[in-house]
Amino acid sequence: MNAFVRYTVYGIYKLVYNLSVEGRENIPEDEGVIIASNHRSYADPVFLTFFMKKPVTYMAKEELFKNKLFGWFIRSLGAFPVKRGAGDMSIIDDCVNILNSGKNVVVFPEGTRSKENKVGKGKSGVALIAAKSGADVLPVGICFEGKLKFRRRVIIRIGEVIKAEEIAVADFAPKEIRAAKERIMSAVSFLVDETRERVMSPKELEEYNEKKEADVNETK
Repeated sequence: MNAFVRYTVYGIYKLVYNLSVEGRENIPEDEGVIIASNHRSYADPVFLTFFMKKPVTYMAKEELFKNKLFGWFIRSLGAFPVKRGAGDMSIIDDCVNILNSGKNVVVFPEGTRSKENKVGKGKSGVALIAAKSGADVLPVGICFEGKLKFRRRVIIRIGEVIKAEEIAVADFAPKEIRAAKERIMSAVSFLVDETRERVMSPKELEEYNEKKEADVNETK
């Protein structure tokens, strides 16, 4: 990421949102890693560039680069173009090449944005990238309640690195790929679940606890 753009955007985001980052001590300093995060908003790729010491890259549809000024801007934030309809393995190979160059790659395993602080099952792409690259995985939880709006409390929580040997797969066996994906998604879900109540307003927390109590009563 261009340093000037990075710090300028970071300053703006700090003004717009009540933003904090936890777990910086878990960030590797040497080789590139796969940053596996839940996906809450269009701002997520930018959130995930602020705390990393090495360059961060992420995928963006190629149409976004047609406007030269906006294309320059998102490239400065680490975006690289992906053609719609391109094969999944082609995208995975691109990510592997970026990791091998020493950069970090952001992956949103859910594949789409979630409306709530609840992490979905995820797709196997993140495990395939990890398997083919041999890179470690850094799980991250992006936590805010409701919609992303002015002065919304946002916590970026960074978990402990999942070492490559923990998610190694032999011959890309589907069962092992699935297990690797579930290991990664479990780590991301833990970070979000453990943080959710801390980003709620008193009213949101009250409603959340009432809903939890109602759900418990229904299961009895």
